[in-house]
Amino acid sequence: MSPFDADPVARVRRVFERHAAVGLHHGAQLAVYDGGELVLDLATGTVGPDGPETTPDRRHVLFSCTKPYAGVCLHRLVERGALDYDDPVRDHWPAFAAAGTEKAEATVRHVLSHQAGLPYGPFDEASDRWDDWDAAVAAMEDLEPRFRPGSTAAYHALNYGFLVGELVRRVSGQPIDEYAREHVFEPLGMTDTSIGLPDDDPDDAATLAGFAAGERCRNAGVGLDGREDEAAALFNRESIRRAVVPAATGVGTARDMARFYACLVNGGALDGERLLDPDTVETATSVQVEVERDATMKVPRRYALGFERAGTAWDKYGTLAPRTTFGHGGLGSIVGWGDPESGLAMAYVTNGIREETEHAGRACEMADAVRRAFGG
Repeated sequence: MSPFDADPVARVRRVFERHAAVGLHHGAQLAVYDGGELVLDLATGTVGPDGPETTPDRRHVLFSCTKPYAGVCLHRLVERGALDYDDPVRDHWPAFAAAGTEKAEATVRHVLSHQAGLPYGPFDEASDRWDDWDAAVAAMEDLEPRFRPGSTAAYHALNYGFLVGELVRRVSGQPIDEYAREHVFEPLGMTDTSIGLPDDDPDDAATLAGFAAGERCRNAGVGLDGREDEAAALFNRESIRRAVVPAATGVGTARDMARFYACLVNGGALDGERLLDPDTVETATSVQVEVERDATMKVPRRYALGFERAGTAWDKYGTLAPRTTFGHGGLGSIVGWGDPESGLAMAYVTNGIREETEHAGRACEMADAVRRAFGG
């Protein structure tokens, strides 16, 4: 049987296995839900460049795919009346805007949609202090906006997580890693997922590798910085994997991530467990701001509240994705999404960090194969 005659599910497997075979990464996982049913749960390749064969249970560093997990914690707290999307951040965190500048205008909605005006600062480079939550909070308090909150959007690569995390701590009384475990991961049966590796768990997450792009597709103005090797080395350090950075140090599997998106696609409930009310899911995944040139990423973006939305040429959700698709990518290696129109939810998790254009091609090819197989 030729590849062109294979049934749709077999074609998905071929694409999935070919990506590892041609060296786009050393190993990967792919999980797909169709409605409430797990229809694919695959693994291929090795744990790292010299590692053993990988499995669907092997945890990976999730990079910015952690952001939706953190965001849902805030959505649950809004739903329960602990705060509101249009509350100024300073109402719950007075020291955040103690100086009384434009920063006082930043709201919870701005934080969740990358409109808070604090896309980066010195703490981004202070990786040796990312495990010090008090230091992170102080760094957020010291920052002054680079643009007036709400006037535009710029991706908050790390600060999103510290801002969301401290809001969760202030209004719930729990650190965000504990809150996420108790109210998101455990109820949904996401048993292999956490924000930061817990202290009593072994550091068994897959080893990352950075893959530089060929000259034909290098564009230094696209993405965060293009330092794939440096990012891999940094996030292979156990101290970084254990740090609670709610925008970047989630650890988990494709199976758990696909389950998370399946829950949201199904109106916030899965297998009898309700995470969010349908109206909250609708709000969380609705477009809040669209920009032709995100000031951090230098590409068009459509932001919801803790999620990205499909609808630009730079998406990683497939060429067939309707604009209602919501999800998030993670530093040139990972993507997860949910599609309310088809009922599909997909997570593609790899241990190879690639230049963003190459990663988008890989992710979109996989998403299109999944849609053709299960989109009906």
